Amino acid sequence: MPEGGHRPAATDPRAATPTRSVSVDSSVLDAIGNTPLIELRRVVPAGSARIVTKLELANPTGSMKDRVARAMIAAAERDGRLTPGMTVVEYTAGTTGISLALVCAAKGYPLKIVFSDAFSPEKRLTMEAFGAEIVEVKSDHRRITERLIREMVATAKALGERPGHWFCDQLSNRDGAAGYHGLGEELWTQTGGHLQAFVQSVGTAHSIHGVTEALWKHDPKIQVVAVEPAESAVLSGKPSGSHHIEGIGIGYVPPLWDRRLVHRIVTVSTEDAQAMARRLAREEGLFVGASSGANVVGALEVAKKLGTGSTVATLMVDSGLRYLSSELFRNPPGAPA
Repeated sequence: MPEGGHRPAATDPRAATPTRSVSVDSSVLDAIGNTPLIELRRVVPAGSARIVTKLELANPTGSMKDRVARAMIAAAERDGRLTPGMTVVEYTAGTTGISLALVCAAKGYPLKIVFSDAFSPEKRLTMEAFGAEIVEVKSDHRRITERLIREMVATAKALGERPGHWFCDQLSNRDGAAGYHGLGEELWTQTGGHLQAFVQSVGTAHSIHGVTEALWKHDPKIQVVAVEPAESAVLSGKPSGSHHIEGIGIGYVPPLWDRRLVHRIVTVSTEDAQAMARRLAREEGLFVGASSGANVVGALEVAKKLGTGSTVATLMVDSGLRYLSSELFRNPPGAPA
């Protein structure tokens, strides 16, 4: 016992532990973006340029569309088009719908989604899990066609005209491209500015245009290559048709498509896009959808032309978990019987 007969005061072990500074996001929306960039190894042949890809499946819903959903909602709030208590309305192949469902859940907005059986049931279930109300438009044997997309748009437009509703209208929403400026900046930083080409598939055209606008501020010589379904190559001046690459190829030229922001267009068939998505899972450990497969097929074509010493960037758009029940991963060619 210490001199004087007094016991030392008991110490709290926690008090002895130094306080550490911890970074905590204030909302799930703050976790959007800053996704990893990785290099593809096994699917890229010798003699080709290096191909790097952003893992957009690392966003909260597993999709790059989290970026655009957050941007469109925020812009509508800023200018007063969307106010508390209003209902958001949108048509979607599911990916943007899931991202809007996340943003609306986080911000407290009701959401009505116009959807179709042409797209995977996993997407429907995910949107409903976030609290979205689904309005269905039936397809013609699950084919993605111009007629289907236009009917979905018209249905959503009519809903959006109701009092207290705000129609997002992604295809004509000029706030969309800005949602991908951050993605372009991330690509530039993560590649250290050594980037010769960017390849991306086209749905609304927001992602390819937004990334291009950001990249060209740093280097206007970067080649930009758009990808579209071979079965419905309307951007290439060919007839509209049906395909099974969800999320791209709406069957007509998107309203905000700007040909000046693209050097060239490559077409990829559904079969080749799906085959590459399966290869990415088995050979690169990347579990993604068919549009990501199409991106890589297009990137391989560009990388072959550029050759060694160059870098081509593309995107892993979303997670393959959304397509488990679809033809993409159900009994794929080469699987055990």
